[in-house]
Amino acid sequence: MTIHDRVRVHEVTLLSDNWYTLRTTAFDWRRNDGQWQRMHRETYDRGNGATLLPYNLQRRTVLLTRQFRYPAFVNGHDDLLIEAAAGLLDDAAPEERIRAEVEEELGYRLGEVRKVFECFMSPGSVTEKLHFFVAPYESSMRVGEGGGLAEEGEDIEVLETGIDEALAMVADGRIADAKTVMLLYHARLHVFPPG
Repeated sequence: MTIHDRVRVHEVTLLSDNWYTLRTTAFDWRRNDGQWQRMHRETYDRGNGATLLPYNLQRRTVLLTRQFRYPAFVNGHDDLLIEAAAGLLDDAAPEERIRAEVEEELGYRLGEVRKVFECFMSPGSVTEKLHFFVAPYESSMRVGEGGGLAEEGEDIEVLETGIDEALAMVADGRIADAKTVMLLYHARLHVFPPG
């Protein structure tokens, strides 16, 4: 039996189509015991995205961003968020989109990028799947100041920090963004030799 065999959608109602799309859905779910149960769920569809952690093995550094995130602020985070560069795909291929985002946000034009995994970040309510990448960087790859696009409301600070300091920022709460934590631990386990 497939998942499609276990879901019967009854009604989908559009709640908002302002910034992204919010819908509520009434459906029946066939439980493991074979019984059908009526459920109601809201889903927020903002499209899929990509994120990338640039690293420099020789210097043991990574590039991150620092920016204001209203949803984090309204949930009690009274600081700027430190994050890996990221963006929505907007119908582009993940590698193509993340290269453009890194150039816009960090000011670097990367060479080789490597996809390491993909994940649903908040599958209880958000449809987005993120494609995760890592890539080496050198100072010679810098082609601009970064900072994002002002017309998109971006006001991004570029941070270059050591991998050990970045992991310390995860441990003490200065880095609280899930995609960034995942990429930093991936880098610690698979990119940077112990040191």
